[in-house]
Amino acid sequence: MATTATPGSAPLVDLHGRSPWTILPALCLGFFMIMVDTTIVNVAIPTLVKDFDVSLTTVGWVNSAYLLTFSVLLLVTGRLGDMFGPRRVFVAGLVVFTLASAACGLSGSIEMLIAARALQGVGSALMTPQTMAMITRVFPPQQRGAALGIWGSVAGVATIAGPLLGGILIETAGWAWIFYVNIPVGVVALVLAFRWLPRLPRHARSMDGIGVLLSTTGMLLLVFGLQEGEAYAWGEVRWGVTIWEIVATGAVLLVAFALWQLRRGDDALLPMRLFAVRNFLLANVGGAAVSFAMIGIFFPLTLFLQEIVGLSPIRAALVSLPGSVISGVVAPFAGRLSDRISAKWVVAFGFGMLAVAVAWLGLWIDADASPWRLLAPMAVFGIGSGSVFSPLANLATAGLDHRTAGAGAGAFNTNRQIGGVIGSAAIIAMLTSRLGHTIPAAAVGASTALPEAYRQQFIDAFAHAGASFGGGTAGLTLPDGIPPDAVTAIRAAAQVAVGHGFATAVAQTLVLAVAVLLVGMVSALLMRGGGTHHLPAAGADQASEGAVAA
Repeated sequence: MATTATPGSAPLVDLHGRSPWTILPALCLGFFMIMVDTTIVNVAIPTLVKDFDVSLTTVGWVNSAYLLTFSVLLLVTGRLGDMFGPRRVFVAGLVVFTLASAACGLSGSIEMLIAARALQGVGSALMTPQTMAMITRVFPPQQRGAALGIWGSVAGVATIAGPLLGGILIETAGWAWIFYVNIPVGVVALVLAFRWLPRLPRHARSMDGIGVLLSTTGMLLLVFGLQEGEAYAWGEVRWGVTIWEIVATGAVLLVAFALWQLRRGDDALLPMRLFAVRNFLLANVGGAAVSFAMIGIFFPLTLFLQEIVGLSPIRAALVSLPGSVISGVVAPFAGRLSDRISAKWVVAFGFGMLAVAVAWLGLWIDADASPWRLLAPMAVFGIGSGSVFSPLANLATAGLDHRTAGAGAGAFNTNRQIGGVIGSAAIIAMLTSRLGHTIPAAAVGASTALPEAYRQQFIDAFAHAGASFGGGTAGLTLPDGIPPDAVTAIRAAAQVAVGHGFATAVAQTLVLAVAVLLVGMVSALLMRGGGTHHLPAAGADQASEGAVAA
């Protein structure tokens, strides 16, 4: 029997007398783990470089492998939710994610860690579409903004809190515990899922194998090209194949994927007719933009605070604490506000605050300045992130009827994660590229403090330094026979060169994030006004959603 409630507030499915709010703990706990793991590894990057004795670019794949499998598989796992039911797929994702977390912690090589992180991404991809789909299908329209507000607060808090949690675990227990901590959380989420998540009706769907192949291969080639480009000097990789040819091939495959989806119609992994809805299209642009910036900026900031400023992982992570707290407070209010006024204004405000915060960070980053003055821009960053996530999710599915809301949620999450993958790869590529210019340039200036006999040798030593000098003079080898006072002066000058060169490179890299955030703000302003409630399903479809399997 259907749950009785006032019009407009009744659940869209039979929960056997329970409130729809009972489904949120399991969904939010699983989603929290997913989002934490998009940023928690950043704080461990210096430790991983040293422990595994590998390059910065190689360690970058610990993040990119996770983000890549996560984003590429979202379209497939969204369809699996339709075929087998979101509850079953969500639980399967929890199991995969939890076991993969254990494998990450047990990794004895960087290759094993990257593979385990890719498996974690599979688990995340299985879970994510189901969280948004269940909220969309269970909550009535008048409560959906508030529910998505809580969901959005989890995303904002987890993304920013990841570095803090990672810093604490690395200093107190070791890097493996940033993965082991997921195990008890995953077990609790499984218990809650079995207890509270409903069995929603399944829909017969076909799997688009060609679409899976095109999207997966295209994204793999694109991200590999962006992230590894600097390592190969943007030239040949092997067998005469260049980085630019790899990037171009990836782009062509993604265009072919889009054309194939148009041909498939409603049986496509990504129904292209969804993008005919103006707000849906622009919300997807905004989702990709915010993920690009949020995932991308933490990589250079974390390196700067630990390698240049010399903060411990915990202290480096504390810089993001105000943003995490404020984001968690703002997000539920932003979600409720998007039920009352046009959500486009809330989202545009959030993007504006994010752009101001990142530009502020870029202006204030300096090797000689106190890192604690970055707390103020991080607080503004929290206001922005809290204002964007849930209203943007509401906009993405507003105006879509119940037959297309699930597909819309899957497409939105896919594009959001693709933005994160490209952001991570692009920021790494730009940072390493700028380091190759800014550190040698800073070395020229720092050499003026040295005796003239050593200046040219000093400049030559830094000519191709890039990121290889880490956080100080570890990469600088001095020949024998140099007087002790000269050695001291040279190492002090090297410290100055690396510090100022790195700070300049980070500031320049953040300009890219600001530009992307401004694109997100413009996309919000171009949206149509009006409410964000979903349209009711057609009668037959509504009836088919009214009963829940036992």
